[in-house]
Amino acid sequence: MEVRLEGITVLANDVSAMADFYRDVIGFKAVIEENHYVEFGNKGVRLAICSKQLMAENTNKHYSFIEERKGQAFELNFECNSPKAVRDQYEEFISKGATAISEPMSMSWGHTTGFFADPEGNIHSIFTVNPTE
Repeated sequence: MEVRLEGITVLANDVSAMADFYRDVIGFKAVIEENHYVEFGNKGVRLAICSKQLMAENTNKHYSFIEERKGQAFELNFECNSPKAVRDQYEEFISKGATAISEPMSMSWGHTTGFFADPEGNIHSIFTVNPTE
């Protein structure tokens, strides 16, 4: 039997704010919008945002959906096709409301990478593999 990753569901305290961010800042198109759940159309892996409250209700009030989260919950990585594209897209994300964490720079592992945060403080990266000479 083969198992494949079909989707990622982000758990959020404020679904509306997170949905606005991924729609208005990142540019994803919502295909389902409900009070406690938003799903975005995406080529490849599906991305959804679901309220912690709804997941608690669906799992017999499992403690992991009720307790307050501290720190980084997940990281999304957005790939671009050049260092210039990384810098341009990073600036666009910041101008639309993403929180700047670290401006794009050439990293020791061979990528140009920048970091930014969403409304609930999760830090994400935007990157490209640096061209080799």
